[in-house]
Amino acid sequence: MASTLPHVDMAIIGAGISGIGMAAHLEMACPGKSYAMFDRREKLGGTWDLFRYPGIRSDSDMHTLGFKFEPWVHERSIADGSSILDYLNKIVDERGIRPNIQLGTTVISADFRTAEGHWHIVTESAEGRREQTAGFLYLGAGYYDYDEPYDAEFAGREDFKGQIVHPQFWPQDLDYAGKKVVVIGSGATAVTVVPAVARKAAHVTMLQRTPTWMIARPGADWLANFLRKILPEETAYKLTRKKNIWFQRMLFQRARNKPEQVSRLLTKQNRKLLGSAYTEKDFLPPYNPWEQRLCLVPDEDFFTSVREGRASVVTDHIDRFDATGIRLKSGEHLDADIIVTATGLALNFGGKVAYSIDGKEMDKTQHWFYRGCMFSNVPNFAMTFGYLNASWTLRVDNNAEYLCRVMQLMDRKGVDIVYPYLPDNHDLEEDDLFDFSSGYLQRGKHLVPKSAASLPWRLNQNYAEDCRDFEERPVEDGILRFEKAHGAEQLQAAE
Repeated sequence: MASTLPHVDMAIIGAGISGIGMAAHLEMACPGKSYAMFDRREKLGGTWDLFRYPGIRSDSDMHTLGFKFEPWVHERSIADGSSILDYLNKIVDERGIRPNIQLGTTVISADFRTAEGHWHIVTESAEGRREQTAGFLYLGAGYYDYDEPYDAEFAGREDFKGQIVHPQFWPQDLDYAGKKVVVIGSGATAVTVVPAVARKAAHVTMLQRTPTWMIARPGADWLANFLRKILPEETAYKLTRKKNIWFQRMLFQRARNKPEQVSRLLTKQNRKLLGSAYTEKDFLPPYNPWEQRLCLVPDEDFFTSVREGRASVVTDHIDRFDATGIRLKSGEHLDADIIVTATGLALNFGGKVAYSIDGKEMDKTQHWFYRGCMFSNVPNFAMTFGYLNASWTLRVDNNAEYLCRVMQLMDRKGVDIVYPYLPDNHDLEEDDLFDFSSGYLQRGKHLVPKSAASLPWRLNQNYAEDCRDFEERPVEDGILRFEKAHGAEQLQAAE
């Protein structure tokens, strides 16, 4: 049966940054390998195609959110969503990836058949359901639910006479000009939406339960733009990328080791940028910097909108919605024509695919991360869950390079199956996978695989350490098992 089905060496689920990165590395390192990329959306780009709210932009610089192999050449380092989509489309076209992408195609199930050493994948599109096989399965579907965002249940929602909008499903025809808008939330999305909407709205109020640590940085990287004028494009990109990786890591480590010092620096900056609009109640968080992801404010836009009075911040708890806005626990009332519930994401680890091995359901939560991309005793399977304290794409590049090395070694050995072996009587102790207090991470802890305290059985949050590990630890490390499929000889004979 397997020999009559369409077959590729790798099936990639997701046509966003993770999937495109994997495909590009295959094209470079394993040019003879066949692959197919599936995405249920009608356009590629993942997050950057889904989110269409005003001001949508990267929350880290594009010299690290961009791939190591494709220089970011725009003047602005903090890029808007459409520029990021242009960047991804350029890669897809210039590297010959687009013919391998099947958009509008949902992966329903994936079952690994040990006897064949293949995944049997069932997809569904407008043409109906079809089945095919793949030697390796790579999951690049991100980490959150595209269908169901986290939307807190606020009492009285049905009483509100205006419009309630979640940023994940922003109506393109929403007219907020001259209207009173309340944005519930204080994370990266809210900090982006507020100044963008404030340009046209009568007034925007950001309603938060607790303040968030924010840092202002220029939207353009002056050093990157200068280096591009005097150096070859790739050299300028590499230098800027190294500088920004160093800065990200330095700031994170300083925040963890000397939180009071970073708190003072950020507070000093925020006081200066907000002027008389600064209050400790609204802008001094009750936790240390980098216990949650630091909110980036490019070109001071959020601070400017608050300082100039076009936006304001209210720190309180919601009692209920009513016909004309939101009543707070303090007794204050916020009038609103539009309420934006920027209350966060719902974690979805692994996409909505039914995974199984020889027909038995695969429970990802019972497996351990291996080298940040594979899972204990799961054959021919990998995924990417990016860094929480740095740019997502840094892990995409590392993982994709490593998986190409794994596949190259499989070819040299003439095997069909590879998996990191972990015996039942192991002595690993589970460590806190998410050492962050962010709500969406805490809500989703029960959905993710296990992580140990040290490599290689850990989803690490230290990019430099991961780079050293990939460089120094061989692929064939005594943990990774290579096997020939039991039925491979019969299948080859049948072909």
